[in-house]
Parts: sequence; structure tokens; C-alpha cells
Amino acid sequence: MATDLPYAADAEDSLSFDELEVLRIQYQKELAQAHATTQTKFNYAWGLIKSPGKDNHVEGVRLLQEIYRAEPQRRRECLYYLALGHYKMGNLDDARKFNRMLIDKEPTNLQAKSLESLIDEATTRDGYIGMALVGGAAAIGTLLIAGLGFKVNAGL
Repeated sequence: MATDLPYAADAEDSLSFDELEVLRIQYQKELAQAHATTQTKFNYAWGLIKSPGKDNHVEGVRLLQEIYRAEPQRRRECLYYLALGHYKMGNLDDARKFNRMLIDKEPTNLQAKSLESLIDEATTRDGYIGMALVGGAAAIGTLLIAGLGFKVNAGL
């Protein structure tokens, strides 16, 4: 990434299994006592987002969305990790939406601006891949039609 912004390191750094396990055990322990604190829930969601594996990202986003809806005073801190979770899952429109909400609240948030650059790069890359697929399909279709035309002409 060619920028002077601090890198959104969370996009590539992962927690180890053991680190995530500590957060999971604390969260489940509190759930077993009939109430997990918002901070414990946030910590576990953060760990899930930072861990490898799409299933973990999905669960982390779900927990963050619960916090976002239930705790208005915690919304700002949820936005970056909601954006990051969606980015890691490849949901670039949702990632952009949450990240834009954060940038609107904090225009100088350099980590969010860095994540915005990653989202833009991924969108561009996906666009190129899509164009290549469409171009490849068109080329195959042209070859098939040309081949059929050749067979019809050869049969005459």
C-alpha cells in the first residue's frame, strides 16, 4: 500500500488459537452466569474478527452488531471492527458502509482511512477479476459459435 497512513494491521494480523481461546472461555463463563458484560462480549468479538476463519468473522460481526444495536455509547468503537469483519469476509459494500460511518464521525481516523484504501483496492481487484471472467466467457462463447459455424459450413 503506497501511503503514509498507518496500516490497518488488523486486516492481516491474526490472534493465535490460544489467545482466542482465552477470550472465548471468559465469554462463555460469563454467559453461563446468565450475563456477559458488554466489554467481554466486545473483546471476544474483536478476537473473532482478528482470528483466521470466515466462521469466526461471521460470529464476530454478529456479536458486534448486537453491541452496536444495544449500546449506543459503544457504537463508534464497533464501527471499525464491523468494517474490518465485513472486509475479511469479502462483503466490501458493508465494509465500506461501516467504515464510511466511522470516517464521517472521525474524519482524521488514520486507521479507518487505511482500511478505506484496502477496501478500495479489493473492490478494484474484484472488478478486474469480474471483467476477466466476463471477457473469458465471451471468448469461449465466440470460439464455440465459430466452431459451430465451421461445422455447419463444413457439412454443406
